[in-house]
Amino acid sequence: MDVLSGRIILRPADPDTTLAFYRDQLGLAIAREYPGGTVFFGGGTLIEVAAHLAGGDGPSTSVLWLQVRDLAATQAELEGRGVEIVREARTEPWGLIEMHITDPDGTSIILVQVPADHPLRKDLRTPD
Repeated sequence: MDVLSGRIILRPADPDTTLAFYRDQLGLAIAREYPGGTVFFGGGTLIEVAAHLAGGDGPSTSVLWLQVRDLAATQAELEGRGVEIVREARTEPWGLIEMHITDPDGTSIILVQVPADHPLRKDLRTPD
């Protein structure tokens, strides 16, 4: 299998509310719009709010993992936009700094800062 690109597709219960959350509250840039949906840039992935697939039965079981440069600044920005912080930022046992929020459909969003000394930042092409 040769994967060229991918995206996360959300099936919102209320497309207008979900669209406003990703566009206005999170402030994500729009990659493209089409009749029935909006696609946002989400770092190395795309996040699509598919209004034409709205009305899923039950809460979302999706999880978005979005890496940010500065989690403290991101938290302050989101709080200023009225986003509820479900779990405050903290350093996890695996070394990442993580904070949790949810979108209007209950989709869990984990915002992550990778500290400078974390193994994810190590260039595996060079010896220690």
